[in-house]
Amino acid sequence: MFGTSGIRGPVGETVTADLALRIGQALAVDAGRVVLGRDARVTGDVLSDALSAGLRECGTDVVRVGVAATPTIARSVEWFNADAGVAVTASHNPAPDNGIKLWTQSGQAFSPERNDRIEERVESGGLARAKWDALGREYAETSAVERHTDAVVDAFETMDGVNAVVDLGNGTGRVTVDALYELGATVNTLNAQQDGTFPARKSEPNAETLTTLRQTVPATDANFGIAHDGDSDRMVAVSDTGAYVPGDVLLALFARDVVSEGDSVAVPVDTSLLVADVVTEAGGDVVYTPVGDVFIAEAVSRPGFVFGGEPSGAWIWPDQTLAPDGNYAALRLADLVRREGPLSEQVADLDASRYATRRLNLSVDDKEGSMRTLSDALTDAYQDVDTTDGVRVETDSGWFLVRASGTEPLIRVTAEARAESDADELVSEVKSIVQDEGIGA
Repeated sequence: MFGTSGIRGPVGETVTADLALRIGQALAVDAGRVVLGRDARVTGDVLSDALSAGLRECGTDVVRVGVAATPTIARSVEWFNADAGVAVTASHNPAPDNGIKLWTQSGQAFSPERNDRIEERVESGGLARAKWDALGREYAETSAVERHTDAVVDAFETMDGVNAVVDLGNGTGRVTVDALYELGATVNTLNAQQDGTFPARKSEPNAETLTTLRQTVPATDANFGIAHDGDSDRMVAVSDTGAYVPGDVLLALFARDVVSEGDSVAVPVDTSLLVADVVTEAGGDVVYTPVGDVFIAEAVSRPGFVFGGEPSGAWIWPDQTLAPDGNYAALRLADLVRREGPLSEQVADLDASRYATRRLNLSVDDKEGSMRTLSDALTDAYQDVDTTDGVRVETDSGWFLVRASGTEPLIRVTAEARAESDADELVSEVKSIVQDEGIGA
């Protein structure tokens, strides 16, 4: 039921009002007060109403914050003294989808273990209902977006001289625009009207979907461009030249900006060697986690961590919030450009082109069995092996990751090294082991 980012899927099939009602009832077992908000998708009101009904039927009060960014909802759990939060969102998924993501009072997404408990309650049914005179109450709270804007603004001194283009993708990222404007930046927007059908571009921001932003930034002499997904937990960037900034490069820039001697940074196991090199050079340490922002958040909640992020566009600074906050990330990037100069020059300074990446897909009938076999074989063959999520192997020349696809009958192999020949050699080594074990097609 729950993936690494909550529940997501087509409305009316995977995600229904009945499911939302039952999740509300299950969440009410150990929550007396819950914050509830949604993104701009056209199905959000129906699902939110069902969640609220389930919560209140079991005696839990509901604070409705309306249409808001997911990081706004996550931060609101503490602001409104709630026990949990619910974001009705499918994040960057297409318009026919919707979903449900649960948040703790610390602003962290529910752990897999807490999600499992909710799922068990949903499936078992028979949850206790409140008596007629003990139903939960519902409150409308209209200040959440403004509070989020204020929190972001308070984290920075000024954005004078900054010229930005922000592509909201018809989603809920207005906090970015409002905060930049209040801090004195020049801001031009694209696709700023909220529309849950996402008519202007796909909700997921990437090099292919941001053609207009990439053209607009140099055409308006802007310093950079920012784009959000539908619920604004993600933020990606375009440089002053109109070039899309790869996620690993942006991750390296953010890490380099904040890391000092002895600090730690959390990244998923599929992160480029570039990030490890940048962090190590600054005197810090990289810790690898499974793929998924919930695992990044869990890592950076521990002492010594100053930052964590995923190349997909999820960024977490634990001194601000344990939720991926695309709005705050946008302001961090703006401040970085204000202090350090053109984004294109900062990207060039990292010289990501010196790293070579190779990818290989193996078609398999039994993903779990094949992964067990490969894990045993790779653990026997190499010394530096990390089985946090799949099998990541570190070598003198680079690294490779063998990981099962979450959605297809495939095992994916990614290899990266500081030289083309070394990357080819790593893939060749994996192919040899795969062949010896009789795996794949």
